[in-house]
Order: sequence, then C-alpha cells, then structure tokens
Amino acid sequence: MNLTEKLIAAHLLEGEMKAGSPIAIRIDQTLTQDSTGTMAYLQFEAMGIDRVRTQKSVAYIDHNMLQTGFENADDHKYIQTVATAHGIWVSRPGNGICHQVHLERFSKPGQTLLGSDSHTPTCGAVGMLAIGAGGLDVAVAMGGGAYHINMPKVCKIFLTGRLSGMASAKDVILTILKMLSVKGGVGKVMEYAGPGVATLTVPERATITNMGAELGATTSVFPSDAVTEQFFRAQNRLADYRPLAADDGCAYDEEITLNLSDVVPMAAMPHSPDNVRAIREIAGIKVDQVCIGSCTNSSFADMMKVASLLDGKTVAENVSLTISPGSRQVLNMLAANGALAKMIAAGARILESACGPCIGMGQSPATNAVSLRTFNRNFCGRSGTVSANVYLVSPETAALSAIAGVLVDPSASGEQAASLVPETFTVLDNMILPPAPEGETVEVVRGPNIKPFPVNTPMPEKISGKVLTVLEDNITTDHIMPSGAKLLPYRSNVPYLADFCLTPSDPDFPQKAKAAGGGFIVAGSNYGQGSSREHAALAPVQLGIKGVLAKSFARIHAANLVNNGILTLTFLHAEDFDALRQDSEICIPNARAQVAAAVDTGKITVFADGKPMEMALSIDSRQANMLLAGGLINYTKEAQA
Repeated sequence: MNLTEKLIAAHLLEGEMKAGSPIAIRIDQTLTQDSTGTMAYLQFEAMGIDRVRTQKSVAYIDHNMLQTGFENADDHKYIQTVATAHGIWVSRPGNGICHQVHLERFSKPGQTLLGSDSHTPTCGAVGMLAIGAGGLDVAVAMGGGAYHINMPKVCKIFLTGRLSGMASAKDVILTILKMLSVKGGVGKVMEYAGPGVATLTVPERATITNMGAELGATTSVFPSDAVTEQFFRAQNRLADYRPLAADDGCAYDEEITLNLSDVVPMAAMPHSPDNVRAIREIAGIKVDQVCIGSCTNSSFADMMKVASLLDGKTVAENVSLTISPGSRQVLNMLAANGALAKMIAAGARILESACGPCIGMGQSPATNAVSLRTFNRNFCGRSGTVSANVYLVSPETAALSAIAGVLVDPSASGEQAASLVPETFTVLDNMILPPAPEGETVEVVRGPNIKPFPVNTPMPEKISGKVLTVLEDNITTDHIMPSGAKLLPYRSNVPYLADFCLTPSDPDFPQKAKAAGGGFIVAGSNYGQGSSREHAALAPVQLGIKGVLAKSFARIHAANLVNNGILTLTFLHAEDFDALRQDSEICIPNARAQVAAAVDTGKITVFADGKPMEMALSIDSRQANMLLAGGLINYTKEAQA
C-alpha cells in the first residue's frame, strides 16, 4: 500500500478503500481555533456528551485576537471553560497559531487529526493523516463519532533534486499550484515521495502540506523518516516518533514528478493562489507592505532566515514590515538568541504569535497598495482592503523586498539566508492548559454575544423558491461569509453574521433572501473554495437557503452544506446553468423520495421556470438521511432516540 492507504486502513471503520466510495475513519486527535471553535463547542454541547472520546483534543485561541470590544474576549472565556470542562486541552491566547503549535507539541506520525480549519493538513508533514473539516464534523469526532468522507484518490508527487539558489519550500507549493490549479487536488491526497523528500526539513514539509489546502486537496502527507525523527528529538518528543513510508512498488492513482533543483522563486499574483509566475518575470514592482508569518511560514527556521537577511539593514521608507512568529516557542527562541533584536533594529513591527493579517485581523493595506505576504491565500478583499493587490511569496523574497522597497528576485540578489535546524527547541508548554479532571465541575461562561446556532428543519415533500443570485466560478468562503476584524468578533452570533452573507459578490443578497423567505443560490465551478468555516453554511441556513446549484463544489464546503441540511446540486448540462437567471422559479417535487433515490441514481429532477433539469446529487445513504432530517444535528438526535 501507499502511505495514504496505510493510514486510512489503520483507522477504517466502514466502507471500502476504493476511490470515490464512502468510508468512515476513526479520529485520534482534533483541533479547533477560536474563529470556528465557539460554534463547534456549542454543537458539541448540543449532543449531550460529557467528555471527549478522542486521544487528544486541543482548543486553540489564535484567530480573533483584536479585542476592540467584549465579543472576542467573551468567546475566549467560553472556549477555555467549555473545553476544560469536557476534557479538551487549551492553548491560551499568545501561545501561537494552531497548526504551528500542534506540529511542535502534539503531532504524531500514524495518527489521524481532524481540525475545524482548512490548513489542518499542516501536520501531514510528519506522517499524520490530517484533514480540515467543518466544526460540526469535528464536534462529532470529539464525541467519538467517525469521520465520513469519500475515499480519495492518491496522487504521488515524486521529488528529485535539491532546492538551491534561494528557492524555498514556498516556491515548491506555488510551483505545484501553477501546475495543477486551485481545483487540481479536489478529491485527492497529495503524497510526497522520492529522494528529494530527504532534503526537506519538517518546517519545509509543513509549508508544502499547509498550502496543499489551496489545491482543494483532502490532505497532503510526507513519510515519517530520519528527518522527522530529528524534529521530534529536538522537540523532546522522541517517544511520539515512529517511521512510516509507502511500500516499495505500490500503486497510485496519479503521479507527478518535480525536480527541486528546477524550482525558482515564485509569487502568486492577485487574486488567487494559483495565479503564479516566476519572480524574475515581475521583479521591480513597487511594494507598500510586507507581512511575514501565518501558519504557512512562521517557523523558527523561517524566522531565522528573515533575521539573517534583515541583519544590519533598514526597511525601505515606503514599506511597512510586520512579522508574526508562529508560536511562543519560536518567539521565545528568537528573543533568546538575538534574532528578534535584529528584526526590530531593521524596522520590523513585531506582532503577537497569532494569525493576524492573514485573516484580515489587523494590518489592512492602504488603498491600492501592493502587499507581499508569506501567507497561503490572497483572495480579493481578504486582507481587509478590497483595492489592495496581495502577492504570496517566500520569507526570503519578503525580507529582501522589504529592504529594497520593490519586489526582489532572491536568486538574483546575491544574498544568502542562514539555514538552521536546531538540535533542541525550547519547550514552553506552560501556556497550554490541561483539561479538568473527569468528574470535576467547571462553570461554562457564556457572554451575551453568544447566540444559539440555527438548525434546519426536516425536508418537506416539495421544495420551491426563487434563484436569489447567480455567481461566477471560484466563489470562496470569504465571499460567502466575509471575515476580517469587523466581523470575526461575531462568529458566535450567526443571526448578525447572516446580514453579511455573500455581500462581497452580491451586496443585496441578505435582503433578497429575507424578502423571499429563502430560496436558492446558483454558482459556477469550485463553489466554496478556501476556508473550512462552517459559518458559510450556517448563515445560509439562517437566511432560509434550500439548496445550491453549482457546476462543482469544494469538498469541505459541500460537506458543511449537507451537514446543515442544504442540497448540493451539480449541473449535468452547461445549457441548464446558462438558462438560469435571478428570480428563476425552482421547484423540486417529491423531494424526499428523490433524495432517497439519489443514493443509487446520483440524480434528481429539478424544475426551473417549469422546465425539467436533470441534476447530479452525489450522496451516500448517511448523507441522504441527514438531508431528510434537516442536517447532522437532527439526524444524530433521531439516531439516539
């Protein structure tokens, strides 16, 4: 077997490991963060389970860090109290970004990890099967339930050669995105193999697995080898290490070869992670802002490279440079060895160890500004400034460009970044709270901004309504449920958030939905790409959305819609999409019978303005029952009755 098959086989509870077939797997670990965690824990409480049944569940507070009102602080208090009450570890504010900290302190080769954040695959760097999902799926896993998914195809990415000339791991994943696009990994696991793997450190592997999410991939995974062993030894966690690799001569569904020696510095241009060009082709663009950090490039190794390039220099007068170390471990080590002082002396603004600018939580660029970021997404408006042009680059490119004031090709700069793999990391776990002992009572504190989440109703015999909006391809969850400093504090208040649903694409959408009493959304391909945020499904439930008709869906968002009782219908004929307009009347007669039959047929008949359209509905029997019940919460309650 290949490595992916080994990991799945070791956790398989239901189904057959045949690509596209529904399977259920056991989950060993979960993680949440505060942007999605409040809702996940409200859902966990609704299930009536006293204590988590995983080997390890961790609640991170790393997203909603600007406390300009009481809302974020209240959410943090709720998460800390509800988590400790139910057997969950808590990483306190300032301890670091969930993916960086989990990689450092909790990752285990061979285990499964389900996280309510789309970049959970970061831990695939050490041989975990780490998957991003909606908060409700994570809540079920915390309660001991299986995680249901279609068996993915496995794409082997065979690495040869060695990085050189200031090319970095960020350039590797940008190169792959250029090759495959943001849809190229849908329904697949990207499994890395070949002699080039041994030349990459764990932080470099983590950069690649982290941004594998932008391919739409289920996850990405590296073998656990001698490099992994060294990382665990340095983290004083050698007991958690185990070697893992694919069998010699095993089969894959697809194979791609990439020579690391051919990789050059790359940049993802506005406004998509796959709009990639070699920096040598676009060098010289005037830069206004540089942001270094995020879960993609905030490791100790990345920070040390940046410090070495900034040492003795000064940030250009036209540039604002911010640096966000990925964890308190990283920040503490930078402070202890003097690297932090070099950054500060150069003019960098040091932000706390948190997601920060990556999710629009502060540091929005100026009007029409060019912002270079070492992050993983550059969707239009995600930075908080719609007119800004955001480029995704490596830490080396970012640091050199901050000094020059223009986009610099690091391979042509004559500079060299210091590479450091520490023999020992400074272990600081005193900001990680253990759960309360079983049986101990903990008061769960709920602030006034925490509102009950919407729960759908059972499916009626006939579903009807108007098309409320017609959208283009690649609508992201940032479009569906905008983020940023103004809205993130309301992640526990879906009724408030619903008034902003899809407003970046259709400013009047919430009002139209309310006036019509709900209805349907029509969209192009890859609908719902990006974040795992369940709010992009909960806000439509709040607004009465009955179904989404799209050319294709992103995996996590499609699952979130079904989990919340919303139909996910895929066009079988291009002319049917072309025929629909805003205010088209949609009717699905015999809806319950059609949905039940779709388990076998994969299709249902929808009437649009009286004309029948055959549409795909790819669901298994469990998903059909969820849709009929009005979502996973109702389905779970019915099963327990």
